[in-house]
Amino acid sequence: MPAAPVRATAIPSFTDALRAVESLLLSRGQRTARRNAWTSVLEDRRRAKDRVEAQRVLDEAVTSQRVLDEAVTSQRL
Repeated sequence: MPAAPVRATAIPSFTDALRAVESLLLSRGQRTARRNAWTSVLEDRRRAKDRVEAQRVLDEAVTSQRVLDEAVTSQRL
């Protein structure tokens, strides 16, 4: 019994398929603008994540300082 033939071409990913459709439907300038907009969205998300992390660190620092202040105050009494 002969072996099944091996597929030589890879199945395109969903992203590759979307880019192919995009290239058919949009002019080059529109594609560039769309990609730039998406890059901006990703950068905004990264900055928002960084802000949340920075706020968490600051909140922890304030809490730690309060605990230290309370410990010092209680030792004085």
